[in-house]
Amino acid sequence: MSDTAQNPLTPYAKSIGIRHEGEEDGAPVLAFDFSGDVEGRPQHLHGGATSGLLETAGYALLRAELEKQQRRHRLKPINITVQFLAAGKQRVTYAKGRITKLGRRNANISVEAWQDDRERPIATAIMNILMADPDS
Repeated sequence: MSDTAQNPLTPYAKSIGIRHEGEEDGAPVLAFDFSGDVEGRPQHLHGGATSGLLETAGYALLRAELEKQQRRHRLKPINITVQFLAAGKQRVTYAKGRITKLGRRNANISVEAWQDDRERPIATAIMNILMADPDS
C-alpha cells in the first residue's frame, strides 16, 4: 500500500486537526474536534473547515478505492458542491463518503458530515473528480 493510501491527509487537513477515525464498509471515516482553528462565528463551525473535512473524506475514499484496484491517477476536481444543512456546534464532526460512479476517467462521490446523530447530517457534498494520467 502506498504512503498516500495509508495516510491520505494533506498538510491543510492536518492543520485543522482532521484525523482518520476508522473505517465503515471499507470507507474511511474522518473527524475533527471543535477548536479555535475551525471556529467561524462564535461557538459554531466555520463553513470552510466543514467543506475541507467533506472534501478530504471524499478524496481519501477515492484514493483508497483506486489503491485497492491498483490504479494510479492524478486527481483533479471538476466540481465540488457543498450543501450546509445545519450549523455545526462545539462537538466532534465526522465525515464519510460513498462512490456513486467510478469510471475510467472520472468519479462521482457523495459525502456526509454529521455530529451527534448520523441520521441528521450538518452538511453534504457532491464531488466530480477527473482521474488524469499520472504522467501527464
